[in-house]
Amino acid sequence: MAKRTIAIHLNLEDKYVKEIQKVAPDWDIHTGKELSDDILKKAEVLVNWQKDKESTYLKNNQLKWVQSWSAGVDSLNLNKIEGKGIKLTSANGVHSYPISETIFAYILGFTRLIHTYVRQQQEKVWHHAKLRGEIHNKTIAVLGVGKIGQETAKIAKAFGMKVLGVRHSGKAAEYVDEMYQPHQLDSVLPQSDYVVVTLPLTEDTHHLIGEEQFKQMKKNVFFVNIGRGPIVDEKALIAALQNNEIAGAGMDVFENEPLDHTSPLWDMENVILTPHTAGATEFYNQRVIEDIFIPNLKSYLNGEAPAINLYQHERGY
Repeated sequence: MAKRTIAIHLNLEDKYVKEIQKVAPDWDIHTGKELSDDILKKAEVLVNWQKDKESTYLKNNQLKWVQSWSAGVDSLNLNKIEGKGIKLTSANGVHSYPISETIFAYILGFTRLIHTYVRQQQEKVWHHAKLRGEIHNKTIAVLGVGKIGQETAKIAKAFGMKVLGVRHSGKAAEYVDEMYQPHQLDSVLPQSDYVVVTLPLTEDTHHLIGEEQFKQMKKNVFFVNIGRGPIVDEKALIAALQNNEIAGAGMDVFENEPLDHTSPLWDMENVILTPHTAGATEFYNQRVIEDIFIPNLKSYLNGEAPAINLYQHERGY
């Protein structure tokens, strides 16, 4: 009888492969960025869906479960995956520490004018730059109170900030002073000194933040998007910045990536940009394998559906 196969479509350290092999000793485990189509067509479990190999994966009638290497799964062919009855789990939760750290790097950098002083340092300019702002006791809105949002709220409380949360369920969460639902954004935005988007991209969140929402914000608000680019209408964001409707923005994600070199965002002094790296961390592989994949694999081998970060069509993530 042929062995069951796990295809890990990336270069993974041997120590993690050995951990997986201990859990599934009778399985064939193949790793590497250049796995053959023969292996990909017979794998029962696939780790790391690669877009350019999508057609090969979908020809595999043995495939039962996909572990995404990304927290967001909006780039995958969700309809076909679901149509073939394949279980899909994401890497949600892996990024909560590095992304929350990036969020506060933006917020502190902007508020304490670090981005301005870096430019001045390059030009050898000694100037106060009218530094006045501080984040203590201000109000922050966290749009999307999942694991990243909750870690962001936790850090915000260390600065004595008031935390407003927005989540689909409206369910209360630790470190969040007031929780709202998406249809209540017009109550949240006018109160907030900082607005942070940590939402997944779904049909409901596409262009959730646009011209109307920017007009509802304070003129001194600092806006952050580390969710997905299309959640924000980028033209409306640029207009809001150019018209001084908002004070500044920290952006890690964009509607089209890489960001076109002609985008006005590059040259705006009140904008801090990073190239979709907010989730980068030295512990990425460890967290995906040890905290998500191996626990899910144990459930799968017991005949149960993998429960951690299982994609649910009705939610869109």
